[in-house]
Amino acid sequence: MFTAENWPIACKINFGPTDDDGTPIGSAPVGTWEEQLLQVAELGFRHIDPMDDWIPIADLSEPRYREFRALLERLGLGVAAISIGRNSVVDRDQGARNLATIHRTIDRAADLGATIVNIGFQQALAPEQKTALWFWLAPGHVDDPALRPLAIERVRDLADHAQRVGVQISLEMYEDTYCGTPEDAVAFWRDVDHSAVGLNPDIGNLIRLHRPMPDYRTMYDAVLPYANYWHIKNYLRDEDPATGAYFSAPVPLEYGVVDYRTVIRRALRLGYAGPFMTEHYGSDWLGVGARNAEYIRSVLRGARTVIDARRNGTASRSDRAAAIA
Repeated sequence: MFTAENWPIACKINFGPTDDDGTPIGSAPVGTWEEQLLQVAELGFRHIDPMDDWIPIADLSEPRYREFRALLERLGLGVAAISIGRNSVVDRDQGARNLATIHRTIDRAADLGATIVNIGFQQALAPEQKTALWFWLAPGHVDDPALRPLAIERVRDLADHAQRVGVQISLEMYEDTYCGTPEDAVAFWRDVDHSAVGLNPDIGNLIRLHRPMPDYRTMYDAVLPYANYWHIKNYLRDEDPATGAYFSAPVPLEYGVVDYRTVIRRALRLGYAGPFMTEHYGSDWLGVGARNAEYIRSVLRGARTVIDARRNGTASRSDRAAAIA
């Protein structure tokens, strides 16, 4: 069980997939990687999530991978988890290739000391999403119910591999996918039925949508008992029932519609013990992420009695039992 000070809170590396001159970051000199990661380390992060839309870890050659690992060691950065973005294992054209990529990611995640490989079923942005102010404001991919059994089969395959090397799979919540609502996510998790699989309760992906949405407390209560990794972010949200108009925008954790002080404490009482990953879109994403990381630690410090009780084996199991029931 972690303390507030050593709990892994990872920075989502969001510098983009190319260097200033258009060179893919995976092919860029180590100096480019170092210049970017130094910014992360200087803001106090001790862990990262090198999501595949930055450096595709699975596709690095062995010499380049060794350079990456050595750089992390030199900068004192650990890898809490590796997230896979828009590479669904049931993509009609690339699903088999994506499955193989995630298998390679699992092996490298284990080698880097990560405990989680995060996957989802979101797919490439639609043209309308690429030109929208915020991509989530335009319609995107919708999962085909006919492919759900294949999705379950392939997640189990990944989970078997992950379990062998001491890693867990986390399923990211994302609109219009098999994990697109709390009810869908829990149903999919139950159908996968594997001890190395949990949920990523990324309710932020839903709160930002311009559509009717349940209260965030209800949504979190449904999924937190099954969570093993957490992409955590917050948004302003407003609804006008008279006109049907919606508004949303990303903000630091303490300023949005979700009261994360209450939600994180609730998660701890339910047994949450996974890493966090700070995620923010727009503005100074790295500075906001660092601010969010310190906010999370402040909440964890305030919840130290809950954490200490769990470390001592005296925490009540009533909340978790009631939620799962």
